Amino acid sequence: MRSKLVRLTEPLVRDGGGLRPASWDEALDRAAAGLARARARGAARSYGMFSCSKATNEVNYLAQKFTRVVMGSNNVDSCNRT
Repeated sequence: MRSKLVRLTEPLVRDGGGLRPASWDEALDRAAAGLARARARGAARSYGMFSCSKATNEVNYLAQKFTRVVMGSNNVDSCNRT
């Protein structure tokens, strides 16, 4: 029997091992805090970005720019060799 897929309509955040609905502000604040923690722990060695070779040049440019400027890492792969 196949289960019906349910589309998320609001962000979820993890609290005590479970997920609960949250506001967009809370969810984005948590995401930003997680990226800041990764950057503080040495993202140059621990953070990487994969982007798609089928994406536009602009999207791939933004991905590499975010990784290099915001996260401080040169670990970017856009899979252009496939």
